[in-house]
Amino acid sequence: MKNRKIYFLYSLLALLVLACDPLEDRMNLGSAITAEELKISATPIVVNGKKSNKVVLVNNSPVLSSWNFGVGVTQKMTDTVLMVSTGQSEILFTGRNADGTTITKTLTVDIEELTFEVPLEWGYLTGGSEKTWVWDTDKPAVWGNGGYKGNVAPAWWTLQEADINGQAANEGVGAKMIFYLQNAELHKVKSNGTIEKGSYKFEMDKQVLLDDGSVWAKGKLTTKGVTVLCGKSPDEGGSPVYEYDIIVLNGSEMMLSYAPPGTGAWGTAWFWAFKAQ
Repeated sequence: MKNRKIYFLYSLLALLVLACDPLEDRMNLGSAITAEELKISATPIVVNGKKSNKVVLVNNSPVLSSWNFGVGVTQKMTDTVLMVSTGQSEILFTGRNADGTTITKTLTVDIEELTFEVPLEWGYLTGGSEKTWVWDTDKPAVWGNGGYKGNVAPAWWTLQEADINGQAANEGVGAKMIFYLQNAELHKVKSNGTIEKGSYKFEMDKQVLLDDGSVWAKGKLTTKGVTVLCGKSPDEGGSPVYEYDIIVLNGSEMMLSYAPPGTGAWGTAWFWAFKAQ
C-alpha cells in the first residue's frame, strides 16, 4: 500500500510539471513582439528569369496582418497580390500583437516586368504616376441625375460647373482631383486651396448589366476617406458617396454614377462628368 501511495504521488508531481509547459507556451504566444522580431517576406514570382508583378506575402509571426501594397490592402497571413507598375515599390506591413499594440515594417520589392495583366484603368486614371481630373465642361452638364441603367450622363436635373458651389462649397470652378498610382492616393483640392486626402480602388469585376446582357457600368471605383468632387447623394440627405459605378473611363474622360441601394431600372441615379487636365 505504501508503494502505491508513493507511485501515486510521483505520478501527480509529473502531471503538475508537464502542465506548466503549455501554460508558459501560451503566455509566450500572447506576449508582444517588436518590429525587429517580425518574420515576414514579400517575394515577386519569377517568370522566365524576371521578377513579375505578382508578389507572395508571408507572415510567420504571431501577429495579425495588414499589408498595404500600394494599390490595395490585404489582411491575410499569406497572400499573392498584383502590382501595377515596374521598378521598386514599398509594401507596408502592420502587425497587431495579442495585447493590442501595433508594429510596422516596410519591405521593398523590385518588379522587373508586368508579366500578369494589369487593368488598363490604372493607367487611364493615373497616367502611370499621377493625373489631375477636373469637371468636364465640354459636356452639356457636369453633374445631375438621370435614369439608373437607362441614361449614361446627367439627363433630368442638370448642373454646370458654375453651379456646383451651391451644392458643395469650393468644389466647382477651380477645384480638382489628383489620382496617384503610388499608394492609390486620391487628393481632392478645393478652389480655396483646402486639400482632402484619401485612397481609392478598382473592382472591375463588379459590372452592371442590362436585361439584354450588355454592359451599362464597366466596374466600380471605391474611395476611402474622401469623395470625388461634389460626391454626395441628394436623395439620401446629402450623405457622402464612396462607391461609384464606372460608366466611362479612358485616358481623357470619366463618367461615374451612383444610385441608392435597391434602385431599379430608370430609378433616379446621379452622374459625375470629369475630364483629364
